[in-house]
Amino acid sequence: MEELRIASTQKISVTNRGQGLITGVKDVLAFDTEEVLLDTELGMLQIKGAELHVVRLMLEKGEVALEGRIDSFTYQEMRQEGRNEGFLARMFR
Repeated sequence: MEELRIASTQKISVTNRGQGLITGVKDVLAFDTEEVLLDTELGMLQIKGAELHVVRLMLEKGEVALEGRIDSFTYQEMRQEGRNEGFLARMFR
């Protein structure tokens, strides 16, 4: 069965560095209190901070909501469509 994707663009909204909403999310690859790693429509997105928590995850809508102190957003290179890479290969590019 083919998966339906609603979001084809990405939006990042941050309120007072303490709350964030990201759309265009395909998957949450890893998270802890200091880092969240997302696979998005625009490539891999790394979010760094402190006391980070994923408070809402709605992959069917492509949305992730975060709380905590947000320090940075960093995009990795866009991956080529149709290319099957493992998690470790993406992490150590």
